[in-house]
Amino acid sequence: MGWSLCFMLASLVVDTSVKSPFPVTPRLFGKFCEHLGANIYHGMDAQILDNPTFGKWQFWAGDDHPDGGTRPLTDREQIARRIRGHAAWMGWPDANRVIDAYFNGCAYPWFPTGGREEVRCSPDVGPKGGLAQRVEVFRSSKGLPQGIAQWIYLPLHRTKGYEFRMVARSVFEPKPVDLMLTLAETGEIVARVRVQLQTDWQTFTGRIELPPTVPTTALYQFSITAEPPAHFVVSRILLYPDDHINGADPDVIRFLKEARLPILRWPGGNFASGYHWQWGIGPVDERPTVPNPAWEGLEFNLFGTDEFIAFCRAVGCEPLICINAGDGTPEEAAACVEYCNGSPDTPMGRLRAQNGHPEPYNVRFWEIGNELYGRWQVFWTTPDGYLDRYLRFREAMLKVDPNIYVLACGYGNEPLSNWNMRLIEGAREKLKCITDHILTGGAVDANTDPVELFHAFMGYAIVLEERYLQLKQRMLAAGINEPRLAITELQFFAHFVGDVKPDGKLSPWTMPSQDTISEALYFATIANMAIRLGDFVELITHSATVNHGGGLRKERERVYANPVHYAHLLLSDLAGGVPVGMQLSCATYSTNRQFGHIPPLPKVPVIDPMAVLSTKGSLILTIVHRCATSGPIDLTVRLNGFKASEVEAVALVSENWHDRNTRDNPTKIVPRKVSASLKDGNIVNITLQPFSLTKLVLR
Repeated sequence: MGWSLCFMLASLVVDTSVKSPFPVTPRLFGKFCEHLGANIYHGMDAQILDNPTFGKWQFWAGDDHPDGGTRPLTDREQIARRIRGHAAWMGWPDANRVIDAYFNGCAYPWFPTGGREEVRCSPDVGPKGGLAQRVEVFRSSKGLPQGIAQWIYLPLHRTKGYEFRMVARSVFEPKPVDLMLTLAETGEIVARVRVQLQTDWQTFTGRIELPPTVPTTALYQFSITAEPPAHFVVSRILLYPDDHINGADPDVIRFLKEARLPILRWPGGNFASGYHWQWGIGPVDERPTVPNPAWEGLEFNLFGTDEFIAFCRAVGCEPLICINAGDGTPEEAAACVEYCNGSPDTPMGRLRAQNGHPEPYNVRFWEIGNELYGRWQVFWTTPDGYLDRYLRFREAMLKVDPNIYVLACGYGNEPLSNWNMRLIEGAREKLKCITDHILTGGAVDANTDPVELFHAFMGYAIVLEERYLQLKQRMLAAGINEPRLAITELQFFAHFVGDVKPDGKLSPWTMPSQDTISEALYFATIANMAIRLGDFVELITHSATVNHGGGLRKERERVYANPVHYAHLLLSDLAGGVPVGMQLSCATYSTNRQFGHIPPLPKVPVIDPMAVLSTKGSLILTIVHRCATSGPIDLTVRLNGFKASEVEAVALVSENWHDRNTRDNPTKIVPRKVSASLKDGNIVNITLQPFSLTKLVLR
């Protein structure tokens, strides 16, 4: 073992007469969202149906294309396995039905409601181009309408009312179709709405009301059907709960408002390097469906620039836009700045006004590209290549709005890399802020010591602090006044590989990961590091909002929070406060193994504290217990320069590093009150439990 036995006692002296000149910026507690998996669609977005535009689904085969970006999967057996995996996760009753439909002309994951002699599906073209779904209904053996369907869950815990938007036409003659919701298990029809199709393309909107007695957690089947004979083409069908907020999920909005989210980064991530913002503006029915440039699936362009800004306004946070410096151009980026910030008498500002948003959005933060050093990016580049792009994009964007704050793409986990040094030396006074992505940990397997892994992540902030101080000195030496760093992606990033062994030390379910208490503690150590660095760290946008990294989970239309969400909630009280002096005395641990960019670590203190005088005059202490082997630690806190009359303590804590919240137990790990004693107004005693983030408020 690389760790030493930790003692059970620790002491901390807090001196409020020693004040940092740099208040804690609220932007350290931001989040990141990307068009990846179910982060946006089936995450932040409230639209319920899968593939609502009937696009040609792209199954992901890797990101090793020579020009960067993704390769599509074409092998039929591998596609079938992928569908079976998705079906198992979603609880679909018959994966083979979806597989057969996909290989016989039905857009994934739609399927015909009857046999091949009853319903035939084939691809067609929508009114604005792109794929549409042709449906021919010949007969019905059960005497029921036939057509196409998919299995879905509904947020019936919130509402029984739903809004639909459909673009469709009948072939040869007008024909009514029914939009139906049935219980997947019994086939019972619980809601039906009839729409009269004409032979030309039309957009239909309406409501679907479910009875108040329907089961709230059941699997449902949504279908578009007609009495035989019938022949119709559908270009899109959108289904929203009637309590959506500008198209966004109200539960997601509620959680992010609760955590007082200060800033949100969008649209990626790898996605940004192949995303063209023009796709996602204007009338929703005219927006194209395109393959996701970085990940599996499609981009429906239902959540574009206007929807992102509306989401930020609903949450109350500031937007950060990462522009496409992959296959995008400086002119395209400048046009995006003008669309967001230009007055209505500019070309792009006029377009924004025509789209219903006359007032400028005044987006301040702009990031020029994402991880363009990596071949997983569309149109990746070299250090000199990025320097060239950065200078050209920056010039074009600042010409449109000289007041924007530009972030340059730094090399992830390597602050002193050749990439960063070339950027610093080449840009000099034209560089203000450089980014980092703290995504590391590497491959782990059944033989990995979980204590070593946990301890490595808990101590990584100490190494990063040293590296960031060196980066700051390099930037100052290059003539960059007031240099800044932005951590625009951050999450626990170790990955389990190989077989699970019955006698193994580690498994995917017992390792520290993004959805466990470990991510909450890891984030807190990084935030503490950023505070210790004064004003050097401009912001942190932790990865990510929903269903990607740590944050929120949305499963079967139910939203709950990972432990790290509650860490954000606890730590956000530090925002605006002034850090004060501390002297810590405690045991340490060490590690022997390197994990990704995390080297072996000597003498890591078992606890990581932060003390801040809040804007309300209280003294707030946050303390991470980051040792897996010490057991509870009795901490004595002595206050110098501050007299308290009361103490309040809450803790985010669990029994193991791999504990997590689940859909069935969503509040297993939440902040709860704990006991702390106050003596003579200046001595606090508290027992810190393992795997805990504790907050003390002294008034």
